[in-house]
Amino acid sequence: MSEYIPLKYYFDKELALRLADLIKPHYTNFSKYSFIDMVAVGVEGKELKDRVEVIASALKQHLPVDYEEALAVLRKILGPENQTEEGMFTNGYFLMPIACFVEKYGLDHFDLSLKALYEITKRHTSEYAIRPYLMADTDRCLIYFQDWLKDPNSHVRRLVSEGTRPRLPWAKKMPLLKNHIQYNLSLLDQLVSDKSRYVQKSVANHINDLTKENPETVLQWLANHDNINPRIIKNGLRTLIKSNDEHALALIRQTE
Repeated sequence: MSEYIPLKYYFDKELALRLADLIKPHYTNFSKYSFIDMVAVGVEGKELKDRVEVIASALKQHLPVDYEEALAVLRKILGPENQTEEGMFTNGYFLMPIACFVEKYGLDHFDLSLKALYEITKRHTSEYAIRPYLMADTDRCLIYFQDWLKDPNSHVRRLVSEGTRPRLPWAKKMPLLKNHIQYNLSLLDQLVSDKSRYVQKSVANHINDLTKENPETVLQWLANHDNINPRIIKNGLRTLIKSNDEHALALIRQTE
């Protein structure tokens, strides 16, 4: 049996070398060894998220100063889309610093960055990187989401649910969209019948988050639907079920 290696150790000098070799053909002025040395020193003793930020910061210092030019280089190294619903944090882990780069430096180029996150999420994930954009201009993001909800790629549809979760793991708690639960529910309305198990899991987790904000509204919303996968309901109400909430338990019985 192979020894388990914590994810954080993948964000080290070896990843810097991999990224440098990918970038160099598209940006000949890239200072490969300066970048690798900066990452090697910077990640020492740090945890996962800090390591990712070190690499994103090193990219910022070694790519063109102009964000649009830098992003154009990074988009060329994204590689093929993930054709499965697995491997976001295994095969696609090397893209996490690129998503972080867009998260940290792209807000002044809103549309360009949202389009980049759309491409990144088809290979890795943009669920963390999109949150500052939601906070900066929720309405603008919601316009994009209307197209993404209908996207044929399940990773993109999942991003709408996962990126807007109020209590996304590894991320700071985020307020409800426009400070009203109905905006979150209106997005989930279009995903509760999604055929993708990957999307279903995200929707259930989002519902579970919302039960911690306003359980009564969530239960009423679920009761008004007649086409939600029972698996989503059961998983989405897991916190209420653990607390023996009678309304949640009754709703579960109705779907059995």
